[in-house]
Amino acid sequence: MQLTAQAGPRTGARDADGMAVASFILGLLGLLVLNVFLGPIAIVLASVALWRGTARRGRAYLGLGLGVADLLVLVAFMQFDNTVSWNL
Repeated sequence: MQLTAQAGPRTGARDADGMAVASFILGLLGLLVLNVFLGPIAIVLASVALWRGTARRGRAYLGLGLGVADLLVLVAFMQFDNTVSWNL
C-alpha cells in the first residue's frame, strides 16, 4: 500500500505565502549583509509570490521594496568606495 500526498489548491497558495515571507526576510537581511545576492533573490521571490496570488501581498511588496533597496545601498556604497563590495 502506497500513500502519496496530493497537492491541493491551497498548497500553491501556501507556497506563495511562504515566498512572500521569505522575500521580506531576505530583503531585510540583505540590507546588512550579502546585498548583492539577497537583493535579487528577494525581488524574484516577491515577484513570483505576487504572480501566484499570495494572500500576503503586503509582505511581498515589502520584500520587493527591500530587494530594490538592497541594490540601491550596494550601488551607493560602490560609488563611495569604488569597489564591488562594501566594508564598514
